[in-house]
Amino acid sequence: MSGNGPSPSPTVVQQLAELAASVRRDGLPDALREDVARRVLDLVGNSLAAGRESSASAVVAVVRGWGGPPDATAIGTGLRVPSAAAALVNGTLAHSLDFDDTHLPSVLHPSASVVPAALAVAEATGTKGAEMLDAAGVGIEVAVRLGMGGYDETKGTSEFFERGQHATSICGAVGAAVAAAMVGGLDADRIADAAGIAASMGSGLLEANRTGGTVKRVHCGWAAHAGVVAADLARHGLTGPPTVIEGRFGFLQAFCGERADAAAVTAGLGEHWELPRIFFKPYPCNHFTHAGIDAALELRARGVRADDIVAIELGVPTAVLKTIGQPPEEKARPRSGYHAAFSGPYTVAAALLGGGGLGVFHEDFTDEAVRDERRLALAAKVRCVPDEQCDRIFPHQFPAVLRVDTTDGTRHEVRVNVNRGGPEHPLSTDELATKVRLNASRVLDTDHAAAVARAGLALPGAPDVHELMDLVRGADRGADRG
Repeated sequence: MSGNGPSPSPTVVQQLAELAASVRRDGLPDALREDVARRVLDLVGNSLAAGRESSASAVVAVVRGWGGPPDATAIGTGLRVPSAAAALVNGTLAHSLDFDDTHLPSVLHPSASVVPAALAVAEATGTKGAEMLDAAGVGIEVAVRLGMGGYDETKGTSEFFERGQHATSICGAVGAAVAAAMVGGLDADRIADAAGIAASMGSGLLEANRTGGTVKRVHCGWAAHAGVVAADLARHGLTGPPTVIEGRFGFLQAFCGERADAAAVTAGLGEHWELPRIFFKPYPCNHFTHAGIDAALELRARGVRADDIVAIELGVPTAVLKTIGQPPEEKARPRSGYHAAFSGPYTVAAALLGGGGLGVFHEDFTDEAVRDERRLALAAKVRCVPDEQCDRIFPHQFPAVLRVDTTDGTRHEVRVNVNRGGPEHPLSTDELATKVRLNASRVLDTDHAAAVARAGLALPGAPDVHELMDLVRGADRGADRG
């Protein structure tokens, strides 16, 4: 890195940058490119669906006031704005509905920060679809590997999470910077600088998961914005420390302290990819709630009726109770639709009563839906408890066991050890297409939504990303790009 002299062996950030430079030169394998294309399409659908959220309105209002060159698309807004501003909007949209993909066991949602940064710079520079996918893939890999640097194998928990830090946005800022730098054509030294700069920009607190507030929705937007800015700063000569990841005052020490594991960040780098193990979400709510939803759907399929239920016990890993089960009174009566997405009792009730989409969907997380007394009455019957078997599996999966007592004295039990949407229980192409179509149909007609899906899946061979971004821009999608 510039001005710091040679190191006896490559530092962590230098190894990450070398991987990025080699992939920019040689490309990802076809299977990984196709995997990233599915993630881009998933993200675009999630973002289109989020356009009416208050978080989106707030960020778009701010960006409108900034002005600047119309370099990139803010999805669904009709706006073309500077690339860093587009990344802010699109990252916010991508994470606003908690429908974005998840890596385990780092418990990161990497695509929501990285893909908006890669897309924005690719649109501004006319980069080929395959090159954008390569950059996004490496950026996602960097983000989740940094998350693994904060994963404590002995405790089975993320040190970021235990300290109340949102690893998604903290690590996502660095991954976004790597992706933006790759798309921008920077060499290995400048990619390392971009990552080192972004390491000072990542932030995010998780208190909103417990007691509400919408700030968490902006975390991934800010991380994407930071990544684009960091890459631009590196292009213009700003530098980062060579030991920014593993140093005494570096990224891992600052965020995770003595529990940090720098070796995990580079273990098998370039040979083993975490990328294809990242889970797609079937439901637009906190991932910790998904196995409970799956169990509730199974009970419904077995003929258990909500009106016959006397009591419900939701067993989950001890570590997730603070997110979906505590405080109990808050989780039984969520303050808002967004708060309900982090409630084990509410999500189980919604699934037992019959939700939309692939099991529960956006209409189950409106402010009106969470005032429905039938749902609230059923949620009040749910008691969240720790479960030893779930503890042994977590966080490689987010398991749950649901036990329901009915009026005839029967106890029904369903245990879900493997999450739907992951490599062991993947969403089919049809299920992913259904998710994207239903998301996009909130703002687009059927034919237009189908065109978005085709353009997303065609990215590996696309000359640029303009066709996709024109389709998702909104009101002025046919306008001149300049």
